[in-house]
Amino acid sequence: MSIQVKIRRAVRAGEREFVLDVAFESSRRCIALFGPSGSGKTLTVQAIAGLMRPDSGRIVLNGCTLFDADAGICLAPQERRVAYLFQDYGLFPHLTVAQNVCFGLSQGWRNPRRHALPDAARHWMEAFELGAVADHYPHQISGGQKQRTALARALAVQPEALLLDEPFAALDAALRRKLRAELAGLQRRLDLPMILITHDPEDVRTLAEEVYMIRQGRIVGLAAAHEV
Repeated sequence: MSIQVKIRRAVRAGEREFVLDVAFESSRRCIALFGPSGSGKTLTVQAIAGLMRPDSGRIVLNGCTLFDADAGICLAPQERRVAYLFQDYGLFPHLTVAQNVCFGLSQGWRNPRRHALPDAARHWMEAFELGAVADHYPHQISGGQKQRTALARALAVQPEALLLDEPFAALDAALRRKLRAELAGLQRRLDLPMILITHDPEDVRTLAEEVYMIRQGRIVGLAAAHEV
């Protein structure tokens, strides 16, 4: 993965203002933005995903310019080929597991039959052992199954990179360890570029190669994962 980010965005809430002013460049396969809540991690990843438009700056992923304020470039989220795994997984409560996994695909999400799923959806549902809950709704499955469903949906669209927003924060300690190890194994098998945001040092040590320390909207340091 090759990524260049240099962006600025002022966010106002009443009389308060938060200024995001981050710049980093990396060619590592998995990088982490590490810092406390409210430091600007999520805003940075939302800018990469196209869910937040910076006031100024530039974002380039794998040689493709996603955003360039001076050039007037701002690709729509669906054109960026990145998958964003939300902290709460962002599953649609009124859709089954199979429908959630198929949602990002052009066909087959409304009423997918078990033996007629699009190939990409079927592949990831099998990989994450979701066949037994294909017809279940999010409220009927466990936290681990919810995360696997969200990952299957993200990977089915064959993204250029996977953006992970505190992916284990809502899980208990035992499940957090298990799924952290599963995700690390998945990353090694697929060689999938990932950008992880977290405030948990163990997430960093298990998953990241390079760590950008972020505080109050700015990158304040660079470290190897084992140094966190």
